[in-house]
Amino acid sequence: MTDIEIAKGTIDGHSVCFCKDGKSFTLDGMGLSPLMRMINEGKDLHGYSAADVVVGKAAAMLFKKLGVVSVHGKLMSETGADFLEKSGITFTYDTLTDYIKNRKGTDMCPMEKTVLQISDAEEGFAALKRRIDEMMKTKI
Repeated sequence: MTDIEIAKGTIDGHSVCFCKDGKSFTLDGMGLSPLMRMINEGKDLHGYSAADVVVGKAAAMLFKKLGVVSVHGKLMSETGADFLEKSGITFTYDTLTDYIKNRKGTDMCPMEKTVLQISDAEEGFAALKRRIDEMMKTKI
């Protein structure tokens, strides 16, 4: 089995699964938090494949920043797929959608909105970090 096949087969019940050289690990958490945590901890995931429940453009940018080479999304947005393609990251999905919705299903996901007009993964990461910090402050 390939790394992406292992990741896809291991993701059920988790948020994201990473696999390289046949060895996999899973992470759990809401939204982008598992990916942001990996970046903030300085994890090097170059060469890994990943399967994620929801892959919008925001997640796609974080996968690129992490060095992931292949991504499978159970649900993937068109902007996420476009970013992965332009970044040379192979990808597959179960369902392709126009955009990722917010948790209430009433509008576009705020993370997706944050990076909609950004094309650079580093710039996208910085914008996402600022947006998450703003959202955390308003919840306190």
